[in-house]
Amino acid sequence: MKIIIYCQHVLGIGHFIRTLSLCRALDRHDIILITGGEPVRLKLPSHVTEIRLPSLMMNENFQDLHTSLHQDSLGEIKALRCKILQNTFKKEAPDLFLVELYPFGRKSFRFELDPVLEGIQSGMLPCCRILCSVRDILVEKEKAEKHEKRVLTILNTFFDGVLIHADPIVIPLDLTFDQFEKINIPVVYTGYVTDPLPTLNPNTIRDDLEFTNNTKLVVVSAGGGKVGSPLFKAISKVPPYLSNNKDIVFVVFTGPFADEEIVADLKKIASDRFRVIRFSSDFPSYLHAADLSISMAGYNTCMNLLTAKVPAWVLPFDQNREQGLRAKRLSDLGALDILTPYDLAPNKLADIIQSSLIRLPTEYPKIDLNGVKKTAKLIEAWMTFK
Repeated sequence: MKIIIYCQHVLGIGHFIRTLSLCRALDRHDIILITGGEPVRLKLPSHVTEIRLPSLMMNENFQDLHTSLHQDSLGEIKALRCKILQNTFKKEAPDLFLVELYPFGRKSFRFELDPVLEGIQSGMLPCCRILCSVRDILVEKEKAEKHEKRVLTILNTFFDGVLIHADPIVIPLDLTFDQFEKINIPVVYTGYVTDPLPTLNPNTIRDDLEFTNNTKLVVVSAGGGKVGSPLFKAISKVPPYLSNNKDIVFVVFTGPFADEEIVADLKKIASDRFRVIRFSSDFPSYLHAADLSISMAGYNTCMNLLTAKVPAWVLPFDQNREQGLRAKRLSDLGALDILTPYDLAPNKLADIIQSSLIRLPTEYPKIDLNGVKKTAKLIEAWMTFK
């Protein structure tokens, strides 16, 4: 089976990482992964071919569609992206088109997606099935009722089904999509998408860091890093406030899109006890080896935390409801704790870290984290059902 997967990240890299996990699970098929954000330098599986559209991104307010890698005007870039998409479908003639997030989000990219959907329906493009792949929480929209009506029209007209990468016990989609019951196509919860096993043994990580039995590892992260500056600034001031700082090692993952000035400042204070890593595909391995995690509350990070079962404090990105709502629901289940901006004062954050490192472990909640395997099985079952 040949599958085209469309994934457009606009601020962080969470959408890309989650989609790549699904690509890996679909290793019995030929995957054409169409991406349109800033390039993420990760090795792709041999069965995946990436087609990069000229990049388009947004600012922290999810506005101002722009590019930083091309000299062409926005109009020229849009026209080129449309042409590449159309030509790809004509050439590849896929059996399935998997669309990440749209039409629930990415309205700014309907200029290129709607013509493809219409072309498939009309026969101008090769016929194939179309599925929507969507995470647990949708961000709030202005004129929400009008937005949801538009989503329903597109879903019910062009799509064959919706895959929700969540556990409804934690967060059902109707919590952030009021007209959920008006979706007239099959809707399935897959469980959360996360890679279940670390790539490296946790003991290997600790040995490489030359830890003693008393050493405590604190992993700090902010996903892609574009909105992580407040957390990084706060954590950089913490070590002097730790009473037992010789036994605590910080490993800070800045993310590939972190502010260059912030990364430079972190590297100035880097040492054996305060290590700075821009990006690593081994990040989940560090979480499995960690005694504590301090992070933002993005989808992928939270799922990595749940898989690793590491004690965790999260600082939700407050530009919209997504991270705050996810953090609240997981906190209510006892999976993690929530930081506030007040907690970022270095003495306060140091106290939180030290008390967390001596806290007794609690029973971890049961949450469906089998979204990768379930999604692959659902897609294959969908394609054999006539």
